[in-house]
Amino acid sequence: MSSNYRNFRNSVPWLILFLEAVFIVLFYFLFSANEASKSSISYPAFQDVSHMVIFGFGFFLTFMKRYGFSSTGFNLLITVLGVQCSLLIEGLLVFLLGRTNEDSLKRITKAAMTMTAVVISTGAVLGKTNPVQLILMTVVEIIVFHMSRWINNVFLQVPDNISMMHVHLFGAYFGLAVSSRFSEPLPRSEKHASTPKLDLFSMLGTLFLWVFWPSFNSILALNKRNAIYNTYFALAVSAVSAFVLSALTAKDGKFRMTHIHSAVLAGGVAVGYAGHCIEYPWIAMILGLLASVITILGSYCLQRCLNPVLKIHDTSGVHFTFGLPGVLGDLTRVVLFVVKNWAVSPRLGYLVMIDIGAFCLTISVALVTGFITGLILNLKLFKTIPVSKYFDDQFYWEFPHLAVGF
Repeated sequence: MSSNYRNFRNSVPWLILFLEAVFIVLFYFLFSANEASKSSISYPAFQDVSHMVIFGFGFFLTFMKRYGFSSTGFNLLITVLGVQCSLLIEGLLVFLLGRTNEDSLKRITKAAMTMTAVVISTGAVLGKTNPVQLILMTVVEIIVFHMSRWINNVFLQVPDNISMMHVHLFGAYFGLAVSSRFSEPLPRSEKHASTPKLDLFSMLGTLFLWVFWPSFNSILALNKRNAIYNTYFALAVSAVSAFVLSALTAKDGKFRMTHIHSAVLAGGVAVGYAGHCIEYPWIAMILGLLASVITILGSYCLQRCLNPVLKIHDTSGVHFTFGLPGVLGDLTRVVLFVVKNWAVSPRLGYLVMIDIGAFCLTISVALVTGFITGLILNLKLFKTIPVSKYFDDQFYWEFPHLAVGF
């Protein structure tokens, strides 16, 4: 194991340095001086998205008692690398396809939002991948997600704000497909267990996400006020429902932190697709209720029935936290569109098929490319860590208080 550690020490820093050097060179050729025009995105709105990705997801994933350093540290590493990568891909699309060049603040905001997909995928493989694999997965997923968005925008005419909300769907199913190629952890592994203190830290991340989620859903929306309004009510109802369902489904009638940790965000994920066009808050509230129900009931069904059959280990439960609410939200947007345009649009059937096609395309691309990425990451070249070393910080981080090494 010590030899593998030396290999990581010799490869990871040089890989990061190489990528950063490539980024700097490409930035020199693709980006000019900052625009003087007024940005359509305010700096406080950008801060909210940045807080979500760094603070929110960073703490959200710190629930394993022997993987806290890696959860927060690697989240920061792949985020700062991924934002630069996303900006470069967007710049290449502008250069090669002649797309409209956006202001700098809007570009970096969209890059940070894109990183949400990567962070969600990381939750599915958390503790099972080494830094080299995480960095490679980040670069591949960002490229593929941009391709998926480009197809949806250009060929299916999906609005930019809607295609960006696909980060939840794409991230969840890409991560699940990658995770399916990794060995399952040892049964009843104590490293995968949590502690009350770490559950509290993880809940702190959930609270960060909960507070800033209205900004995330509204930052690209055409009707920002509606998006903020409806997102808040959907989040509020999903939080209330999480407490109710947690007590009703527990054998002893007590609240379970794992339920609260995931289900309170379900309403925000689901309403992101249609929040800007929902006219009445009670619709958003019902959506938040359904999302919370799907999350908690889905956690039982998936963890006990589907995942063991498919041999998928979802470390952070991203499928029922982000995937299923994302499916509900996208289908809800289609239903609301049909109800609103039933008697006025002669091309209603065609438009509905376009929306469903974009939804299916996003999930299909995520599953196929995630499966291929998982196969690549398990090549001997990337030195997949053994199952016995899953969920272990000591493999990557220095612990001065430990007298013995690994």
